[in-house]
Amino acid sequence: MAKGKQKRSSADASSVGGVKTTQTEMKQPDRRDSLSLAAFVVVVALCVAPLTAHTSTSGFLHRKHIVLKMDEALLKVNNEVDTEVVVSWVSDRCYQCLYQQLGVVPAGSSPGQPSSADFIVSTQHQMTLQLNSTSVKMELCKVPFHFGEHGNYSLWVKNLNDSSVVDCSVVTDEEAINSYIPVLIAFVIFAGLALMSTVGRTIYGLEVVRGILFRIGGSMETERLINSELGSPGRIVPPVTDNILPPLPSPSKRLRSLDTFRGISLVIMVFVNYGGGRYWFFRHESWNGLTVADLVFPWFVFIMGTSIALSINSQLRSGSTRCSMLRKVIWRSLQLFIIGVIIINPNYCQGPLSWNNLRIPGVLQRLACSYLVVACLDLLVARGHLDILTTDACWSPGLDILLYWPAWLCVLLLETVWLCLTFLLPVPDCPTGYLGPGGIGDMGLYANCTGGAAGYIDRWLLGDSHIYQNPSSRVIYGTHMPYDPEGILGSINSVLMAFLGLQAGKIILHYRDVHTSIISRFLIWGLLLGVISAALTKCSTDQGFIPVNKNLWSLSYVTTLACFAFVLLVVVYYTVDVKKWWSGAPFYYPGMNSILVYVGHEVFEEYFPFRWRMVNSQSHAEHLTQNLLATSCWVLISYLLYRKRIFWKI
Repeated sequence: MAKGKQKRSSADASSVGGVKTTQTEMKQPDRRDSLSLAAFVVVVALCVAPLTAHTSTSGFLHRKHIVLKMDEALLKVNNEVDTEVVVSWVSDRCYQCLYQQLGVVPAGSSPGQPSSADFIVSTQHQMTLQLNSTSVKMELCKVPFHFGEHGNYSLWVKNLNDSSVVDCSVVTDEEAINSYIPVLIAFVIFAGLALMSTVGRTIYGLEVVRGILFRIGGSMETERLINSELGSPGRIVPPVTDNILPPLPSPSKRLRSLDTFRGISLVIMVFVNYGGGRYWFFRHESWNGLTVADLVFPWFVFIMGTSIALSINSQLRSGSTRCSMLRKVIWRSLQLFIIGVIIINPNYCQGPLSWNNLRIPGVLQRLACSYLVVACLDLLVARGHLDILTTDACWSPGLDILLYWPAWLCVLLLETVWLCLTFLLPVPDCPTGYLGPGGIGDMGLYANCTGGAAGYIDRWLLGDSHIYQNPSSRVIYGTHMPYDPEGILGSINSVLMAFLGLQAGKIILHYRDVHTSIISRFLIWGLLLGVISAALTKCSTDQGFIPVNKNLWSLSYVTTLACFAFVLLVVVYYTVDVKKWWSGAPFYYPGMNSILVYVGHEVFEEYFPFRWRMVNSQSHAEHLTQNLLATSCWVLISYLLYRKRIFWKI
């Protein structure tokens, strides 16, 4: 999601998509408990820190004391032909983009005496270099190449066998560093901690071990600790009852899998918001496509919809009136919206907040709108007592949909509004139905059309100064128009995402404790949504009818992420609530305190221990260490709050 703070730009063209040039002379290149959580923090710091020291000096090259930053490499272009050469480039992730000039290399002074120029190029994605002659305005060659971080390369331009045919070849003068090693180490740490936790729970679950610990402890306190939530989740103590009949399942029983799912989304969200080690795949995609950062917000919206269904059903069963519940829904939505406006406008710490540059859309604002609409729809159609409904009719397999047809009709009408506005609304100086990024995309024909109708509606209703100023489209597409990924038009599709989550909640309610029915319906929904996504996108990134696009919250983006959400929910539900192989820790704890963790990570982002001055701010390893430790701190905080039974509810 787009960070709301204007002081930070997620689209730093100089370090990601941009290039810098330097003219030089020719020269040769020279878990589940506090112990597990604390252990994670310590182990990450100890294991990743050596890599920080290893990679911190890699940016210093032998050529002219040039210091490279993250995701940069040095390219020396050597020109042996008798004409000036213009070097241009375009990222392979930039769809139908104009070539951007990198620089000009003078003509070679004489055979065997090439002229040269040094350029700093991006290493995040493969790029294509284009070399043109300035004298005859002719393309000499094209060279696709994926440069490695802090690598040292030479591009030789020369005539082939003394003919007019120009040959271009790239030579590696100094090998690039492997900037993904810290990610591998972090993965090993996570896997190791998970394995240690599993082995520990298995050992503590043995009757022999429990007996030994009980005798050593000499009190029932030891037994209580072993059999608590932090012990073996597989041991179930049967309740004492005089009734010979088995107890009926409680309709208000909380599913750990839902909080675990929410916690997974939230933990990844905090990690990518803190920087994700400054790796491109932990940042939002510049336009069409998906990265890890693009997955988590829709999942959070999805599980919010699931919780709405369970919460409203529980309140109806307890006797609450719909009017009182509606008042609570409106009040909660208003609180979420106000809190969201406050935390994405950090000027309040530096003086009076100015309306002139107040950003209005944001993450919590989007959640507030989605929650308000979906909760109101569910209040209209929800039923408190589902156990009295008939299951003998031929239409009973579709009961979880047919009973709520008015809500489905409203959502379909909303989606029709989105489609009409997106593809039929006239946008000044832009083609109708434009879904592109503008900037240098589409051969630069629509530079000021970023987002098409979605961007136009936000700028028209809210004004340029009240929406996000640094969209991710600036990274690769070089856009200069403000655009808000949490804008007004995209909120319609976030309502659809929450409503699909509501449908997951209805399935749980209608088939409570019939695990095979719940899992099979989740998988059917995942398959159906996956087929819709394949049809909308033509199984391509840029060439479908409606591409997957987080900035637009396009229809295919919602269907794709909802497909993933249903499948992931099946996995979590099966392992946590059905088989009880996993307790959900450590994700369960932040999932129980999601609002506090999200607001806290935004407010205290710039404070220790979540951020500190780095030795080398151009090291992926240092950034990854800092971001992992900061995220782990919030997991630890949520665990401590859980132990104290402190939960922030709105």
